[in-house]
Amino acid sequence: MVMRVVYIFAVFLTATVVRAVDQDGWDTAHATFYGDMSGSETMQGACGYGNLIQQGYGLQTAALSTAMFNDGQICGACYEIRCFDDPEWCAPGSIFITATNFCPPNYTKPSDDGGWCNPPLKHFDLAMPMFVEIVKDYRAGIVPVQFRRVPCVKQGGIHFQMQGNPYWIMILIYNVAGAGDITEVLIKGTNTDWVHMIRNWGQNWQTDMRLVGEPLSFQIKTSDGKVVQSDNAVPADWQFGQTYEGKQL
Repeated sequence: MVMRVVYIFAVFLTATVVRAVDQDGWDTAHATFYGDMSGSETMQGACGYGNLIQQGYGLQTAALSTAMFNDGQICGACYEIRCFDDPEWCAPGSIFITATNFCPPNYTKPSDDGGWCNPPLKHFDLAMPMFVEIVKDYRAGIVPVQFRRVPCVKQGGIHFQMQGNPYWIMILIYNVAGAGDITEVLIKGTNTDWVHMIRNWGQNWQTDMRLVGEPLSFQIKTSDGKVVQSDNAVPADWQFGQTYEGKQL
């Protein structure tokens, strides 16, 4: 559950809820922030990434509303965001963030007064250090923004963090470049064919195949249709709790 700290002065959401994407790929939404400048409340989250600092995402992150989260498929996607159409609060420039969390709806409040993440609204709940980069003062609370998808730039290969037990393996897949969000994962051991993994939650993928003691290969497909294959990315002596590196898109 994402907790929000929002200071509200005057808001009128509905005028910009529905707008067409412009020719440069910019769409419209609103943005708030949660937590404080330490970013501690942004750790963990609905995408399953855990410690965002250790995993390379830093505080350049956001929780996305239901209309954008897509049951976790969007996890890992990258966006450029800029404040617009509010000269009182907007600062110049833009920020680049990764989707790492879910901003849940609050049906006890109307969509234009506290229920910022209620469907069908498109909304970014930013880490506070990101929010203050696009506004003149954090007390803006909520501002209209423009956003567009951008390629994710990563160092090193895709990471595979092994979890589960000998009878049920779950793998957190992160540090994905390009589109960033994974739509399909196949796994292969030395004694198996390619088998589809199932999304458990966020970017945690599972299989009930017994693969302990086998080197593991992966095929990763992202939302733009690109596929990368990492042969023997995980060695035969792999251990639960360890992280291994494969090829990058």
